[in-house]
Amino acid sequence: MVGMDNPQTLIEVEYVLNGARIRTSVPTKRRLLDHLREDRELLSVKEGCGEGECGACTVLMDGKPVCSCLLFVPQIHGKEITTLEGILTSGGLHPVQQAFMDVGAVQCGFCTPGMILTAKALLDENPSPTEDEIRLSLSGNLCRCTGYAKIIEAVDTAARTIQREGDE
Repeated sequence: MVGMDNPQTLIEVEYVLNGARIRTSVPTKRRLLDHLREDRELLSVKEGCGEGECGACTVLMDGKPVCSCLLFVPQIHGKEITTLEGILTSGGLHPVQQAFMDVGAVQCGFCTPGMILTAKALLDENPSPTEDEIRLSLSGNLCRCTGYAKIIEAVDTAARTIQREGDE
């Protein structure tokens, strides 16, 4: 892309955000995290470490979890981005969101959006994960409050709910 060397150069980017087509001009070095929080006012995306280590800034890009602190907005051109705000269903909360509430997997809530999106991506790909698969999937998301037991229980609960709904 021409002009990528100058971080102040604006570049036109088109992508889908939570189901809505977005066309915007952004500085070439604008982080996706900052764009989502500041330009799009999507506050579920949190900055934890700024180095891709904690998972607090996780969003889904084409259905896969990514750290938005490590991506520049031009890198999402033509992609589909989903934040926690974008996974609500017509009936309300997504089953993963509901399970987190039902089993008490939320404490301070800082890591929760990234955990939920990572769990959703796992269940979209593998609707019947083992506990080890859940643990592996969530390994890039850090929580300082819960000890992970309730989070793993929530993902398992959501998996069973999704399976039940699929059987109906």
